[in-house]
Amino acid sequence: MAVSFNKPKPLNLEIELDSKRYIVSKTDTKGVITFANQYFVKVSGYAESELVGKPHNIIRHPDMPKIIFKMMWDRIQNGQNIMAVVKNLAKDGRYYWVITNFEIERDEKTNEITGYIAYRRAASKTTIESLKPMYKELVEAEKTGGMEASEELLMKMLKDRKMSYNDFVNNEMEKSNLKGVFGGLLGKLFNK
Repeated sequence: MAVSFNKPKPLNLEIELDSKRYIVSKTDTKGVITFANQYFVKVSGYAESELVGKPHNIIRHPDMPKIIFKMMWDRIQNGQNIMAVVKNLAKDGRYYWVITNFEIERDEKTNEITGYIAYRRAASKTTIESLKPMYKELVEAEKTGGMEASEELLMKMLKDRKMSYNDFVNNEMEKSNLKGVFGGLLGKLFNK
């Protein structure tokens, strides 16, 4: 059964994120939110009760190419991690950019995937500015030729750069010194 909700009208106003804080959410295998940390609640503008039980796309900004989400879901559903740079939409219509990394939760006995944890941190201005033109082209390709055209264009863009999307995001993170910060936090979280 699909859960319905009204998406806000996007405004051209950015939410400045605290570069030292993480937005954390958990979803089930279908992308339905099962947990939202308080920073996610604060930034998104939704009450925790408005987030939990809703599909994670409640915060999807229309400027985001659908192919990026398809690529993310394909990877994590296959048990592979991916980092992604995402523009999200808050309840009041403002937007915020994040770099997302995933932890895949598995059943200890069967090793089946039971859910996903997303760790999001403020994307740097450098990273955002380098991705905006790419994302805009991908969205335009989707409008004229659908997801297939967008995927084809993305693969061409990455081939021209001689890298995968993950490599591209990692490269952008290194330019803005976020990779070490992300790696440090994730190491602390998972080595306890």
